[in-house]
Amino acid sequence: MDNVNKRKLKDTRQWVEAELETCVNFWLEHGMDKKYGGVYTCLDRRGDVYSTDKSVWMQGRCGWIFAFLCHTYGVREEWLMASKSCLDFMETHCVNRAAANRMYFTVTEDGRPLRQRRYCYSEAFYAMANAEYYGITGEAACLVRARAAYDLYWDLNHGMQDPTGLGPKTIPETRTGRSFGVPMIFLNVTSILRRVDPGRASFYDERAKQCVEEIFRYHVKPDLECVLENVGEDGTPRLYYTEGRTVNPGHDIECVWFLLEYARWTGEEEWAEKAAQIFDWAYEAGWDKEYGGLLYFVDCLRKPPEAYEHDMKLWWPHNEILIASLMLYQDTGLEKYLQSFFQTLEYCKAHFSDPDYGEWYGYLRRDGLPTMPSTKGSTFKGPFHLPRCLILVDGMLRDLTE
Repeated sequence: MDNVNKRKLKDTRQWVEAELETCVNFWLEHGMDKKYGGVYTCLDRRGDVYSTDKSVWMQGRCGWIFAFLCHTYGVREEWLMASKSCLDFMETHCVNRAAANRMYFTVTEDGRPLRQRRYCYSEAFYAMANAEYYGITGEAACLVRARAAYDLYWDLNHGMQDPTGLGPKTIPETRTGRSFGVPMIFLNVTSILRRVDPGRASFYDERAKQCVEEIFRYHVKPDLECVLENVGEDGTPRLYYTEGRTVNPGHDIECVWFLLEYARWTGEEEWAEKAAQIFDWAYEAGWDKEYGGLLYFVDCLRKPPEAYEHDMKLWWPHNEILIASLMLYQDTGLEKYLQSFFQTLEYCKAHFSDPDYGEWYGYLRRDGLPTMPSTKGSTFKGPFHLPRCLILVDGMLRDLTE
């Protein structure tokens, strides 16, 4: 690395650390519910709550991030209490005990159930949070909960009948298929369980291996130079309708660094090489050559995407670029990945970061202006992607510059 880039990375680390501090404080000050517990995530630009309904995804994600802060920087009481508040709220209000401990999707501020969904990402984030909290505190009950939710997520996606009674998304006699998010998210959850529960490392290694194999067997399509979000049960592309052609470049790039982590812990370099190829495809297809930033959805055949938000710029795909590009630079030394990092960083500074009130805007129009009225949180945006990105990037910048 030349001195110019090293200086830029040192300066970037100072900015990243400042952003992390303001981001964490934004959620501690505005998001944590001191009356009922848990976290509000529907916050406007200044941090005022505009909806009191609570996302169960975000209870788990927030519970994980504050425990992960303790894991990374040392325990602080306010971080540990924020994590525990989310865990306690989930345990009391967000588990459907009548349906084999399936998790709800949204609840009211005081915890009454609102929505149950067929997919089981609430369980994944609940497992992450409990596992990370166990890693910090050693509370055995949290590990028991994490293992149980982890197994439930696996079973629900490998033949178990859904105890909620909710049917599949489409009429199965007409169409069934596979979703890329299922093995991808499970790979990430597995890496956390493996770290905090090393006594079962071989079990987690086998599960992770199967996830990686499913990703490449069914979803990675070299002939199309993309990863397809939805495919047939046998991985056959379904290019005759829009959902079958959908590519989410940010999703692909998030998976890249999950695969890089997997390659590092197994020592199997082939996965790192394959991950780099996925990054190259996704970055090339998704980066907006006119306005900058990463498009949300693209069509693998360059036909019109159906989703209205396809040309918006969302915060989290840019977080994933920052992580994956810097990891790729660490692992390969290739300058192009460092330049992707800097290109994305400059876009984020110019469009997502809000020096006046802290945190990042979540949703931008294609031209880079925040949607009006602008928000810092929603049912799907809370203290997760951004602080996770800043924590991981901070660590890599330390390693690269020191």
